[in-house]
Amino acid sequence: MGVRFVLTEYVEKAMAQAIYEELEDGTFVGRIPGCKGVIAFGSTLEECKEELRSTLEDWILVGLRLGHHLPVIAGIDLNKEPTYEPVVAV
Repeated sequence: MGVRFVLTEYVEKAMAQAIYEELEDGTFVGRIPGCKGVIAFGSTLEECKEELRSTLEDWILVGLRLGHHLPVIAGIDLNKEPTYEPVVAV
């Protein structure tokens, strides 16, 4: 069974939904539908993508820390309460 990195998968699936537009001045804007407030700008499309990923990562971390409801993306629900395994004394 392979290792599953939930946050990495969430970011990848969200980025796959990103929408980019070229602005009149030749710069780019990117946003992720469903992720309110996640928007980024860049001089090039690649710069915009990098900035959007960074913005998304920060948005997720702040949302988790503050208890905001985050959208379920590709079936990944970060809003679930964590479950803890019992720790057996050695």
